[in-house]
Amino acid sequence: MDEIRYTLISDGSSDRALLPILTWVLRERGGVNRIQPEWADLGRLPCPPDALKGRILVAIDLFPCDLLFVHRDAEREDPEHRYKEIRDALKEASVQGFQTPAVCVVPVKMTEAWLLFDEASIRQAAGNPNGKNALSLPDLDRIELILDPKKRLYEILRKASGLSGRRLKTFNVPGSQIRITDLIEDFSPLRKLKAFQRLEEDISMLKRSDWVLKVDIETS
Repeated sequence: MDEIRYTLISDGSSDRALLPILTWVLRERGGVNRIQPEWADLGRLPCPPDALKGRILVAIDLFPCDLLFVHRDAEREDPEHRYKEIRDALKEASVQGFQTPAVCVVPVKMTEAWLLFDEASIRQAAGNPNGKNALSLPDLDRIELILDPKKRLYEILRKASGLSGRRLKTFNVPGSQIRITDLIEDFSPLRKLKAFQRLEEDISMLKRSDWVLKVDIETS
């Protein structure tokens, strides 16, 4: 049976929501059965590195893996600038011995844009799965045009919670955001998005022998 360990380096802690998405893509495009995901929580270090090259080297040291995902939100930048930024950092890290296969993850404009398509999961993550109020989710083919996907998602989660007053003020929106992707079983709708298409293509182009471990299963 095939097994892979991967590590995700991300812009922030909320981007842990990418883990279920990456795992799904690896199963769909990589044909991997057993997957061990890890988020590189570098913020807990006494002196976390600022430069992307340093984050890559530290992450590989602390969270060794077979495949590395490096995430940067495109935000207001041309996505190609982010891809180049990541590739340059990987090249610089390779000079210091970095050899792990790596894939760029560059949502347009933010990770939150990839969480705005599954109404049932959003309602459940907000703690109100039977809510009936209209959430007005954006059309999927226009998600990458939203100027501030994070703000939009937070507004939708608050509305989905059905809370008001003091209870709404104490509602844990970031925690709910991270739960959304844990509740989604099928991410294929995201294939309408160019950034997601590129992620799948990049994973498909990897030489599978470079990053998949062969695990022998003993039979009794």
